Amino acid sequence: MILLDTQALIWWIDNPKKLSAKVQREIEKEKSQGILAVSSISVWEIYLKTEKGKLKLTLDVDSWLEKIESLSFIHFIPVNNKIAAKSVNLPGKFHDDPADRMIVATAREMGAVLVTSDDKIRKYPHIQTIW
Repeated sequence: MILLDTQALIWWIDNPKKLSAKVQREIEKEKSQGILAVSSISVWEIYLKTEKGKLKLTLDVDSWLEKIESLSFIHFIPVNNKIAAKSVNLPGKFHDDPADRMIVATAREMGAVLVTSDDKIRKYPHIQTIW
């Protein structure tokens, strides 16, 4: 199972050519199996960034989210109490960005490979990533 981080989700929907060929293959494989995971914290992050003018999507944010939610193979993973607690107690050193911490904790809890272009996350030794 793979979990898309926020940037990977945005690029996959709006500009898939920004994704590596390896990531594109993995996404297609997961789609065919019917499970492509996204943390619900990514929705929070997308709305926050669009509200602050830091992110421009191809559609208004509500329509953009509706489009994604209509895809049967996308599974939003809610931030439950276990994930929230794990995000605070990640092993080793990890930066303080709350969305990144929640996404990493979600991937760890699910045993998922995290799709991310973020170098800080990719260098974190306690999570498996692809890019």
